[in-house]
Amino acid sequence: MPWIVGVSGASGTPYAAAVLRALLAAGESVDLVVSRASRLTLLDETGISFRDAHWRDDLGEWLARGADGKPDTFDVSLEAVRYWGAGDLAAGPSSGSYATKGMLIVPASTACVAGVALGLSKDLLQRVASVTLKERRPLVVAVRETPLNGQTLRHLVALDDAGANVVPASPAFYAGATHIQDLVDFVAGRVLDAAGVEHRLYRRWEGELGQARGGGGATRTA
Repeated sequence: MPWIVGVSGASGTPYAAAVLRALLAAGESVDLVVSRASRLTLLDETGISFRDAHWRDDLGEWLARGADGKPDTFDVSLEAVRYWGAGDLAAGPSSGSYATKGMLIVPASTACVAGVALGLSKDLLQRVASVTLKERRPLVVAVRETPLNGQTLRHLVALDDAGANVVPASPAFYAGATHIQDLVDFVAGRVLDAAGVEHRLYRRWEGELGQARGGGGATRTA
């Protein structure tokens, strides 16, 4: 069964790339949904146009790119990826009978958070999130916005009450980050922790002060 990864229009496309690479490195299958708004963000942050008709080529270029923008940083196989268009409300994952392990929304915009919390299902990404909740499957929402207003906070509480795991995209420094990729990998690792997927994206806290000074916090997985 696949994990469904939904990419919404919030800033933070490197987080999504890191989660996708780690899932594939762990031997997981992935069903991918990229919202229309996220394509604009991806174009702005990476210069990559994500096109339905050429999704495999565009995804390959995206996942090969490091968080610093350097191309061909990672070597990733896409054999275990299946792509669904955001406007395809008849797609397999739109039904609860389509078996999945759960869903990760990374990054999650406040508009996406509101849509899922209110059950709007205005596109496939929101519909799949609603299906994931109603089927009691794991849903991880990596919200990326600051500051958060009261309305969004209430939506996040509603998602928590519904069984979702809310993981703010908040990098930490105790893992010894020395590069922007380390900070991105920390957030991606926490998303995967919430989903119960094994990875080696960051050095875990072991109760000893001074570990961060050793540097080289992340272990590359792809």
